[in-house]
Amino acid sequence: MTKPINGRLEANQTRSLESGNDLEKGDILVVDDTPDNLRLLGNILRKQGYKVRLVPNGELALTAIDLSAPDLILLDIMMPDMNGYEFCKKLKSKSTTNPINRDIPIVFISAIDDILDKVKAFEVGGVDYITKPFQVQEVLARVETHLKIFSLQKRLQDKNEELAVTLEQLQTAQIKLVQSEKMVALGQLVAGIAHEINTPLGAIRSSIENIMSFLEHNLQELPQFLQQLSLERQQELLRLSRCAVKQRYSLSTREKRQLRRNLSEQLEAHHINNANEIADTLVDLGISGDISSALPLLQDSQGESILDMAYQISSVQKSAQTIRTATDRAAKVVFALKTYARYDHSGRKLKSDIVEGLETVLTLYENQLKRGIELVKNYQQPIPLVDCYPDEINQVWTNLIHNALQAMDNIGVLTIEVLQQDNYFIVRIKDTGKGIPPEIQSRIFEPFFTTKSAGEGSGLGLDIVKKIVEKHEGMIEFSSQPGDTTFNVFLPV
Repeated sequence: MTKPINGRLEANQTRSLESGNDLEKGDILVVDDTPDNLRLLGNILRKQGYKVRLVPNGELALTAIDLSAPDLILLDIMMPDMNGYEFCKKLKSKSTTNPINRDIPIVFISAIDDILDKVKAFEVGGVDYITKPFQVQEVLARVETHLKIFSLQKRLQDKNEELAVTLEQLQTAQIKLVQSEKMVALGQLVAGIAHEINTPLGAIRSSIENIMSFLEHNLQELPQFLQQLSLERQQELLRLSRCAVKQRYSLSTREKRQLRRNLSEQLEAHHINNANEIADTLVDLGISGDISSALPLLQDSQGESILDMAYQISSVQKSAQTIRTATDRAAKVVFALKTYARYDHSGRKLKSDIVEGLETVLTLYENQLKRGIELVKNYQQPIPLVDCYPDEINQVWTNLIHNALQAMDNIGVLTIEVLQQDNYFIVRIKDTGKGIPPEIQSRIFEPFFTTKSAGEGSGLGLDIVKKIVEKHEGMIEFSSQPGDTTFNVFLPV
């Protein structure tokens, strides 16, 4: 059965089409196995300024689309080899050469007027259905409508791509901003960190000199000195050497003076010569109180030399302890510095210890804290690991602690609490500083808002804090009055 030719052009319609502009308003692919239908639709569309490509079957249409994607397809259903439904499925399938082609709008034009066929046309991906014989103005109206929709969709996709690029650029800028703010904070801490490293280095240097001095002056004489002592006196020497090492805390000058006076009086009562010098040595060795057990040694002719050797040996042992403590301290500062300065570029959340992050930041601020800050820590135990971006979270603690110290002019009480409440971890940072004036409390999270003098602050610290917390789907709240400012950071469990 021969398919019907599409609707006839009346004279006024023809004149209307001939008066159309010559500019191409869209690229339309017409697919129909009937030549008369192709020519008719081609003439109608070209006279309206559209670029038109005519193909007689589905295979050629797919090839034409791969070469150059049209803006719209007018598709017949009843075609040999590959009907309209099959063509539409193939174009929309994932196996298509260019996935973008799946979005090309397809308008079915067919003599089939059955409702089920129309439904099927929409199910396979069609956007519209025109029944033959058609009215020219209906075809043109629907073509123009779907071209506009397709154009708007493409523009929307382009805008979405632009927004995606812009979002990526903003995220990169935010990462750089956080890192920049971190480096600024680190720059402000450099002097204190240098002091925290120089102090243990100085202790190590002094201890090494003490050990080298002992080895230089006593190493060769030590074997001979020990051979001259009885077994009992050798044991006394070892016991005295260990006393100083066992001291758990350092004595104040006042405490030393009182002990020295007490020991000196006891020594003089037993007629021990050089009572004051021996009392000094005994105090340094950690001996106090009743000295009756040490009298046999002190009354021995070798007693003073044994006491002196015990002091020197204990001094070496103390120096070794000092070196161990100093290296641990320096290593802790270096580790904190390394942990703080690094940045994880993986873009993935990691399971992190919130308390460990706080301790890292506090280590870097230790030089400032010990000047006039009383640090109170209340960490609820156990606190499980938190999924977060640890470098960014540490920046939150840095900014809040830095602000607290500045508010107190480095003199006051800094309280840090960590607890779990319902579905949140709460980190609470309190200070006894001057507080935030009520008139500016509503603005402290605004970017670039600052009450500091030029060059002292960017006004981005709290803005960055808020953005990082919100990035973690958390909240930050504060309350402030003179002598009591508290920031609460809520992080979801």
